[in-house]
Amino acid sequence: MKKPTLKNAPKRPANEAGQNFVAVCVSLTFCFVVYSMLLVTVPVYGLELGASPLMLGVILSSQFLLPFLLAIPLGGVVARHGGRVTLVAGGFLMAAGLLLMQLVPGYYGLIGGQLLIGLAQLQMVLSAQTIISSLASGSKLEGYFGWYSTWLSGGQVVGPLMAGAWIHWADGVNNLFLVMAGIALLGGITGLSLTGDATHGMAVTGKQTGFRAQASLIRRNTGVQVSIAITVAGMFALGVFGSYLPVYLDSLNMSAVMIGVLVSLRSATSMVIRPFIPRIIGVAGGRKQATLLALCAISVGLACMGFAGHVPVIALLSILVGLGGGLTQPLSMVVLAESVEREQRSGALGMRLMANRAVHFVAPLVFGAVLGLGGFGLSFGLSGVFVVLVAALLLRLQAQQATSL
Repeated sequence: MKKPTLKNAPKRPANEAGQNFVAVCVSLTFCFVVYSMLLVTVPVYGLELGASPLMLGVILSSQFLLPFLLAIPLGGVVARHGGRVTLVAGGFLMAAGLLLMQLVPGYYGLIGGQLLIGLAQLQMVLSAQTIISSLASGSKLEGYFGWYSTWLSGGQVVGPLMAGAWIHWADGVNNLFLVMAGIALLGGITGLSLTGDATHGMAVTGKQTGFRAQASLIRRNTGVQVSIAITVAGMFALGVFGSYLPVYLDSLNMSAVMIGVLVSLRSATSMVIRPFIPRIIGVAGGRKQATLLALCAISVGLACMGFAGHVPVIALLSILVGLGGGLTQPLSMVVLAESVEREQRSGALGMRLMANRAVHFVAPLVFGAVLGLGGFGLSFGLSGVFVVLVAALLLRLQAQQATSL
């Protein structure tokens, strides 16, 4: 089979990798500021509308419906047209979704905006991960993804604080969606500074990037299976944590400012540890041991959250979830990037994001249903058990991978 080639690819300047890396990090930081502001704003707005726990689950899950359906096709789009086009388009599409929320009050505007924002965030994340995955390999790639995740965590720290402060100051959501639309536009505009390989697509076919190609990869490539398992566990935990922690804290009669602080604490912890991911892997004895330790931390933090009623305990459990999440997601990206050929990366990353969004779509619905039946203690407890089960599956996959080497 003839390998795909870059279309009209110019000679790469010496500083191209650094420039593109910084541009991607800044653009995605704006994206994740908006995304994390929504983690506080959407639940609060939904409660203002009188949403039941199940309806709130529908609202929160709607953001992940289109990404679940379109992640793999979008991987092909990124491969063909390059990362810059889809990243910039994602910023403008995210702004459009936020304007819809602002201009159409109630459930219709909220759910419609969530659909557009989910698709936009997928475009931006897939573009960014594809660009970064081509910059290096080995421990250097671990470092790139660690720092990339650090920038994103910085956005996730700032976002809830900004949203909580605005809601407290304005005594409600009011024009907050309009402010977020402006931040999303900044993310899209920053993507225009991408250069070199990031602006060029590859001549790939549907057989290399489509659903059948990804199904074949996940059947025969153990590295891809390991990456997906890590993603499912981490994203289930973070989806539940991000969607329902604000609701849980609101049920404890905490202020919007305190909710913003506690939601940000998880992201702050992830941000602090991510630059040191290569060193942490070395201390733990390898990626396998580091991943299992991370999943254990997530499981304990989630399982105990529903029984914590005091700020210091909730803060400690949030730190545990932050430690685990801070390790799992960069590791899953590195494992996937090193398990497939360059022409397959966009499609494979799209498949990983499809699994990511599928879990994000299902988790709030399941959690909301269990919450309506058994309360926060049972819901968070079962979520922790699920992470343990995925960790057990991961052990089996890693054992198979070691045997096949």
